[in-house]
Amino acid sequence: MNRDIFTERQVMRERYFEFFHYYDEVPPEVGFHQHPFYEVFFFLSGNVHYCIEGKTYHLRPGDILLTNNMDIHRPEIQPGTPYERFVIWLADDYFERVRECGDDISKCFHDAASKDYRLIRPDHDTLIRLKALCDQIAEVKGRQELGCFTLSSAYLMEFLVYLSRSYYATPDSVRQDVTEDNKINHVLLYVNEHITMDLTLDSLAEQFYISKFHLSKLFKQYTGMSIYQYIIKKRITIARNLLLTGISVTQACLDCGFHDYSNFLKAFKREFGMNPREYCKSHSFDPLAVSGASESVT
Repeated sequence: MNRDIFTERQVMRERYFEFFHYYDEVPPEVGFHQHPFYEVFFFLSGNVHYCIEGKTYHLRPGDILLTNNMDIHRPEIQPGTPYERFVIWLADDYFERVRECGDDISKCFHDAASKDYRLIRPDHDTLIRLKALCDQIAEVKGRQELGCFTLSSAYLMEFLVYLSRSYYATPDSVRQDVTEDNKINHVLLYVNEHITMDLTLDSLAEQFYISKFHLSKLFKQYTGMSIYQYIIKKRITIARNLLLTGISVTQACLDCGFHDYSNFLKAFKREFGMNPREYCKSHSFDPLAVSGASESVT
């Protein structure tokens, strides 16, 4: 079976979905990142702890994680065991086409985000079915025969149906494989609900009745970054999502909490390697573009 080459691409080349099968003998180094689309991470093998928004998921083979276009995340991959996974990218408007059929299979993504808990652990039979469907998608992906795109879309639809069912059937006992801190969860919730305000370490320490030194240490321990780094990344993520809806650069800067346009441009370029206008142009889907080797960050 063909496997995809891992690189740091974060732009969808296909209109509605992309599928990847990765196998790395030497684990890649992946920093904190976020995507302007939904992502399904289907873990097959390796020694991986996955950090998403202050929670660290200690993965077992067969585990699945759901992330959306606001989640800052990073895998922590230990060497010694091959790192294998399926990854599926779904455009933000992918589910609009599905809703026309009467079922809203995007609910599990929204529910996972609202509960801030993103782990699915399928039962044995469902796991076998989900893996078989991924193998079928991989088999027809990129082939030029008549109907291959239709087949891959049908397999993906079936996969998402069983994924949704498995999400709601996952027992609460899997939470024992999640490392988190209740105080930091509340801090993250507060930051996200007040992201446009003047947030500082001092103000947050005062808000939560904790010394700023202890808060700083705890925050870094559970999120992997400083409070300042998290706030900037979250604001830039919000701005990115706004820009992709057609909002002007100036308005996106103001709406995400930046009060200095110059600092906003510097932070955006540092995060994405290009200015906002260049970024939007690079994410404009061209139906005539030919996809190259599949590659992504995850």
